[in-house]
Amino acid sequence: MNTEKKKIIARLRRIEGQVRGIQRLIEADTACVDVLTQVSAVTAAMKKTGAAIISTHMKTCLVESSGNQGKESKEFYNALSRFIDLS
Repeated sequence: MNTEKKKIIARLRRIEGQVRGIQRLIEADTACVDVLTQVSAVTAAMKKTGAAIISTHMKTCLVESSGNQGKESKEFYNALSRFIDLS
């Protein structure tokens, strides 16, 4: 497993722990403001993880693809448009 993939998996494991923490906060009837702060942190972490995946894809898949450049670019654009609003 390459270094970038390991970093992304580590990020996702941290996020998984954060989500479990939010579940515990809700079960413990923690103040709404505190829960929303943690939800905001998870949202930001997911966006950063998505950006890392995009960056890795651009470095590897798009650069290394040869004959299917148009197809790869269109697929990547479609995936990217789901990640951020490109409309």
